Amino acid sequence: MSSRTKIVVLHLKELLYTGIFVVLGVLFIVLLVIMFLPDKKQETSDIVQENAYIPGIYTTSIQLGGSTVDIEVVVDENHINSLRLNTLDEAVTTMYPLIEPSFDELAQQIETNQSLEGITYSDDNRYTSMLLLNAISQSLEKAAANGTAGEAP
Repeated sequence: MSSRTKIVVLHLKELLYTGIFVVLGVLFIVLLVIMFLPDKKQETSDIVQENAYIPGIYTTSIQLGGSTVDIEVVVDENHINSLRLNTLDEAVTTMYPLIEPSFDELAQQIETNQSLEGITYSDDNRYTSMLLLNAISQSLEKAAANGTAGEAP
């Protein structure tokens, strides 16, 4: 067995290019790993969202003239289930004819969105809607598990 000497010629330019491509490849792999790993902040915010409310029925009273109108909000741990107007007297509906249609419109939007954000109302019943939204917001604040459930418009 004869041993032959092998001579390997390495060009400095090729070594530099190879080294640069290896470093770029490693950086690319690290970037991909960072991009596709789950975000821990997002997981903790989902846990907070799961228990947004303390289940129950919460009411807030509004004084309209000489009558009191109760706004009732029913929530479970993470949903607004229903909104109702209670103790609505005929005198109140006569004196404030926009209160029922405004409340029904707001209740439908809130139950659909599950939030007070993005609620719209017409300029014709702006003040009535603002009064109702304020009362609903107070009821949701009572129901909030962490003290800041619904945000006022």
